[in-house]
Amino acid sequence: MPDPSPFAVPTRFDGARDRVAVVVPGVGYSPARPLLHFARNVLVQHGWTVQELWWQVPDDFMQLAVEDRIAWVERQVTQAVDAEAGACRLLVGKSLGSLACGVAADRNIAAAWLTPLLSTDHVVRALQRAEAPTLLIGGSADKLWDSRIAESLRHDVLEVPSADHALELADDAVGSVGVLGQVVSRLERFIGSLGR
Repeated sequence: MPDPSPFAVPTRFDGARDRVAVVVPGVGYSPARPLLHFARNVLVQHGWTVQELWWQVPDDFMQLAVEDRIAWVERQVTQAVDAEAGACRLLVGKSLGSLACGVAADRNIAAAWLTPLLSTDHVVRALQRAEAPTLLIGGSADKLWDSRIAESLRHDVLEVPSADHALELADDAVGSVGVLGQVVSRLERFIGSLGR
C-alpha cells in the first residue's frame, strides 16, 4: 500500500477482499457524520470492505481555482482507489467528494453521491459519461443541487423535498431523522443491487 497523502488518512473496515468501497467526505462532513456513518454500516452489512478517507482540507482550499480543488480531491481519491489494487468497486461521496466523479467515470466504478455538486460543470460532465451504476441523492433546498440536471442524467436519483445541503430539514429535527432513514433505505437498495 502506498504511503497515504498527508491530507488523507484511510480507515479500513474489512469484509470481502474483492469488494472494496471508498467513502469520500465533504469539506466539513467527515465519515463520522450520520449520512456517511450509516452508509458505511450498510456496506459492512452487505459484506464490503470499506476504506474511509479522513482528510484535512488545506486552509486556503476555497481560494484555490476550481481546477485545483478538483485536482486535489481526485489525487486523494485516486490514491485510495489505487491502494486497493483493482478491488475498489464503489465510491460513496458527500458534496466535495463528488469532485471525484471523473475518477469513477474513467475507471467504470459504481458510485453513490450524496449532495453532489451539480452546480460544477466538471461534476455534471463526469456524471454524463459515467456508465457504472450511479445513485444521486440531493435536496430541493440545496443551492448546489439542480433538479433539472439530476433528472436529465440516466442515473438513479432521489430528491428529498425541502432538504438542504446536509440533507436535513430546517428547524425540523424529527423530520431530518426521517430524511436520514429515507436516504439510508435508498442506499441499502442501491448497494444491494450491486450484487457480489
